[in-house]
Amino acid sequence: MRSLWWTTWGSTREERERTLPGDSLVHPRPHLRADRAVTVAAPPQDVWPWLMQLGQDRAGFYSWEFLENLIGSEISGVRVLRPEWSTRCVGDTVRLAPELPLTVHQVTQDESLVLVGGDPGAVPDVFTWVFALTPVADGTRLHVRERYRFARVHHRVLVPFLAVASCVMTVRMLRTIRRLAAS
Repeated sequence: MRSLWWTTWGSTREERERTLPGDSLVHPRPHLRADRAVTVAAPPQDVWPWLMQLGQDRAGFYSWEFLENLIGSEISGVRVLRPEWSTRCVGDTVRLAPELPLTVHQVTQDESLVLVGGDPGAVPDVFTWVFALTPVADGTRLHVRERYRFARVHHRVLVPFLAVASCVMTVRMLRTIRRLAAS
């Protein structure tokens, strides 16, 4: 699979080659894989609370709300930490939109959050969204990996569009979390 800048924005070769939690949940050769990352000038414990607030029914996705709302996400982004949104447990639902749930597959405090979505016949039929935090000398590397697998061949025509849309939204999310966690 050829890596294009919109699927690798900000990530290093080492990050892209690293195995992350949740990788085994999608076929070893996903139809789309994206690794994007940013360095946050804060320790992982200061980045983590922002990840716990992700979700349509919580703080949103720290991205382009007007675009999210164009597809019916009903996002009203919150840019402050709310104590009642400070945790996630395995099995919890994280909504992308009211009718588009993801399930928390794994939570390792201050290290990783693994979300899984999709079902047979859906577009995609399986999807993972992994947020990994790695301490570095100047703060934290926040690495987001997406892996998609499509059961139906005709759904694969969406891959280029999905990759670009995902890049636009994820880059904005990473930059916003970096700003919020470092302030």
